[in-house]
Amino acid sequence: MSLEKSNKESKASHKSQLSKLGWFLTPMILVILVDQVSKWVIRHDPSLHSLDIIPGWFRFTYILNPGMALGIEWLPTPVVGTISTLATLGILIYVGLNVSRAPKPFLIAMGFVTGGALGNIIDRMFLGLVEGYGGFMHGHVVDFLHFSLKIRDFSVFPYIFNVADVAISVTVVTMLLFRNRILPPENEAIQENEIAQNSIQGDSLDHS
Repeated sequence: MSLEKSNKESKASHKSQLSKLGWFLTPMILVILVDQVSKWVIRHDPSLHSLDIIPGWFRFTYILNPGMALGIEWLPTPVVGTISTLATLGILIYVGLNVSRAPKPFLIAMGFVTGGALGNIIDRMFLGLVEGYGGFMHGHVVDFLHFSLKIRDFSVFPYIFNVADVAISVTVVTMLLFRNRILPPENEAIQENEIAQNSIQGDSLDHS
């Protein structure tokens, strides 16, 4: 009976982990799809390469970004791509190791961040090959979202970005603002050990 009960508990735990993994994979896949489809549309429709959406405020400005997010160029494209890939692998490993105890908001947030990172990594890996201007990991990231508001010829937000950047930036800010509700309880095991030790000490005192 104990073996059968153990098997049932193991299956229930496995099912619970798969269910929680869905909270991570769903937003990740959604961001990748929206990001890549929007980039494909922009690339193949010249009428969208320079288009006012809200005149004076927001427009489409199509560029190919060889550098980091938001058009920041600090490192060569292959180096940026490699660092991004390693960082994303680190996130995937971390989520995989903590999926059983991670709260759903954390898994959803990590899904958005990972989806955004992968959306840009896909560009870096393959766009150079697709467009014919470079090899693997030499692709430039497609950016097109542009807040064009200016105050006295000063651009309020001069960077051009994409859906992947939005997913990453908004999620990171949200996690910083609501970290107590989103981040997993890192000290949960330590607290449980302390409670257990205090309980043992209390029992010892009671029996002394």
